[in-house]
Amino acid sequence: MKPKTLFYIVSLIMVVSLALTACGTAATPTAAPTAVPAAAATATPAASSGSSSLDALVTAAKAEGNLTVIALPHDWCNYGEAISTFSTKYGIKINELNPDGGSGDEIQAIKANENNKGPQAPDVIDVGYGFGPQLISDKIVQPYKVSTWDSIPAGSKDPNGYWYGDYYGVLALEVNSDVVKNVPQDWSDLLNPAYKGQIALSGDPRASAQAQMSVYAAALYNGGSLDNVQPGLDFFKKINDAGNFVPVIAKQSTVAKGETPIIFRWDYNALADKDSLAGNPNIAVVYPKSGTIAGIYIQAISAYAPHPNAAKLWEEFLYSDAGQNIWLKGYCHPIRYTDMQKRGVIPSAIAAKLPSFNGPVAFPSIDQINTAAKTIGDKWMSVVGADVK
Repeated sequence: MKPKTLFYIVSLIMVVSLALTACGTAATPTAAPTAVPAAAATATPAASSGSSSLDALVTAAKAEGNLTVIALPHDWCNYGEAISTFSTKYGIKINELNPDGGSGDEIQAIKANENNKGPQAPDVIDVGYGFGPQLISDKIVQPYKVSTWDSIPAGSKDPNGYWYGDYYGVLALEVNSDVVKNVPQDWSDLLNPAYKGQIALSGDPRASAQAQMSVYAAALYNGGSLDNVQPGLDFFKKINDAGNFVPVIAKQSTVAKGETPIIFRWDYNALADKDSLAGNPNIAVVYPKSGTIAGIYIQAISAYAPHPNAAKLWEEFLYSDAGQNIWLKGYCHPIRYTDMQKRGVIPSAIAAKLPSFNGPVAFPSIDQINTAAKTIGDKWMSVVGADVK
């Protein structure tokens, strides 16, 4: 969940490309690429739209004057800078809804506001990769291809433009090391009774993509596979039965206060927390040594967007070189990294901030994510029995 509720070895980039584009038929985790899902390695250069078309879009967006976003905490992937930069650049006021919402909340907000042109109707959403097909089947998003469309990996976008990947991260443990002196290093460590009342998820696993992917990752490295998430539920039952699990939606403040000193978190969120807390308290960011999982997030424009031109301009901004570099500054792996790297438009100081992990990283397909998410959502309470709120 986005406080809100889904790299490293260049030689394996093509392996991940196949995993993403072939519907994830592999049953075991694959190593991740250095920067983006490797379909980007074969992406064609970005195509530029005519300046007159972009100028017309800017004029229309400014006339609307507003943009409504949802579930975008400022410390998530450096969205705070993205929001302020866009608003200042174009003079468009941004209305921010439910920053602590999850992907499911975003989808529900679109459905609930189909006929609402007021401030509670989202124009754009940023949701987990697995939600892509649902957006189309529910007919709640409209197609739009940004001018840099060709440099977005084919395996990370809907070919008709209904949704498109924007960035990805890798699941890690964020630990308040002032409270937890013996920082866990792997999945099995989390069953240690020393962590009683200390472990939490960054979302409700019945609705949050980040929480669901945490359970999915637990399955992969505790006897499960990309097609069998049940061991992940069983593992969290063990954590809960041991008294180690805290059924609250964890975020930076709960970690800092010691209420949830060990949480599952996308690495870009954990590293951003470490920066912003600046040693008060100290934060350790740990990738479980047995392996972890990667999660792509996607953008889409509401089919009922009250400000459709501002929404399109927002996407143009996010998928521009400037927008992608803003995400990179927030430790996210932007979807257009390979294209930008080839053209030399990534500042070296920003690129150097990317986290690294040499262990296994799984990139499940959309179908596998959706199957896992349904199983987790349906069985969480009956198996784990922790009502996360």
